[in-house]
Amino acid sequence: MSKDHTPDHISNVLAERYASPAMRAIWSGEGKVRLERDYWIAVLKGQRDLGIPVPDGVIESYERVKDQVSLESIMRRERITRHDVKARIEEFCELAGHEHLHKGMTSRDLTENVEQLQVYRGLQLIETKTIAALIRFAKHANQLRDIPFTARTHNVAAQVTTLGKRIAMFGEEMLLAHQSLVNLLDTYPARGLKGAVGTRLDQITLFNGDAGKARALEQQILKHLGLPKSFDAVGQVYPRSLDFRAVSVLVDLASGPGSFAKTLRLMAGHELASEGFAKGQVGSSAMPHKMNSRSCERINGLHVVLKGYLAMAAGLAGDQWNEGDVSCSVVRRVMLPDTFLAMDGLLETLLSVLDQMEIFDAVVATELNRYLPFLLTTTVMMEAVKKGAGREGAHEAIKEHAVAAIRDLRTGKIVQNDLLQRLAADQRLGLSAAELQSVLDHGRANSGDAGAQVDHFAEQVEALAKAKPEAARYTPGAIL
Repeated sequence: MSKDHTPDHISNVLAERYASPAMRAIWSGEGKVRLERDYWIAVLKGQRDLGIPVPDGVIESYERVKDQVSLESIMRRERITRHDVKARIEEFCELAGHEHLHKGMTSRDLTENVEQLQVYRGLQLIETKTIAALIRFAKHANQLRDIPFTARTHNVAAQVTTLGKRIAMFGEEMLLAHQSLVNLLDTYPARGLKGAVGTRLDQITLFNGDAGKARALEQQILKHLGLPKSFDAVGQVYPRSLDFRAVSVLVDLASGPGSFAKTLRLMAGHELASEGFAKGQVGSSAMPHKMNSRSCERINGLHVVLKGYLAMAAGLAGDQWNEGDVSCSVVRRVMLPDTFLAMDGLLETLLSVLDQMEIFDAVVATELNRYLPFLLTTTVMMEAVKKGAGREGAHEAIKEHAVAAIRDLRTGKIVQNDLLQRLAADQRLGLSAAELQSVLDHGRANSGDAGAQVDHFAEQVEALAKAKPEAARYTPGAIL
């Protein structure tokens, strides 16, 4: 407690440091109360429209006060009731001066559907930002489409690729995950208005045994929620495997950006690229020259956070007792909002990196010149095979000279890569110096069909951008 005896505030770092105002609004305490009150009013209107008596002015009274939200007052009530929904019912009814809410409903008729609405709206916001990121990936891929570059496998120089192809590689992974997100949005089912154990008993009783009206009420509520469908044979709670699906999609979506961010960090270490360095930014409090890839580090860190919440979601999936219980509540109160806040922060950071990143062409070209003879060893081997050499024999000969050349470069015995001269002198390969020089001349720009792959990726993203123009216009907020 502080000196004035008020409780010390513990902040949510994901909300306050990383997530955007739009995502915070979906998951904030006040935001959720407003969604619940809108939902209660929608149920009350539906009941009235289907024949349940509601006195004149009641609904209007609730609507007048629905935005008067005091979380402190609600918490004071909950300390007495020890029931969160009952506390919020009492608060709203006292503000409105009526007691017509929650008729025929159980707590889960409220909380399940409202939480699902938060998830759904969160997923919609994530989709917009995902397409915005894909548009930027495609833009960079197009701009860098034909710039030859040293590709690495096992973090060791391997073959020639293009910078555009590398960008498209990570963008395509995100594009595939986006399709999974779209599939989830298209099929996401609400629990619906099913009552205590999923039988609609209390609503049917309220409608004097008319099950048809109880179902019709649920359809009205489904329209209010804006969700595409609903469960039918659900119990008190919707299956927590649905939460697992939602969190899984977000982890999937973060994976392409995660690999991109890690690779950009590696490229920055070789001075090939930078995530950008703003005026006034400080890389190190001790070393003035440092320009750390701190935003990419954040992307990778938030991806780890997401995978932690995925483990929590996995722990709840398939753990339902009978028609349901509340042992999952404490987990979901942490997992659901924080998953979306973390993913939102990751995407905001990714968008900023994609807007500010730089490629250092001169360093890229210097690296390529240093490694190019090594990058072409597979091409040399194929040329030797075409001239009659055995594949394994050619492989061994090239390996001997390549290892020797690398060692001499590393120890300073030579300052220029002379691998091709060594290969020309080896009779096992049967290749002349002129033929090897031709391989080198053509190899610098020979990156297979990397350009076509970039084009295919960009075409797919262009179709998404046209279908969702608001994503093309989206710009991230300032990040810490």
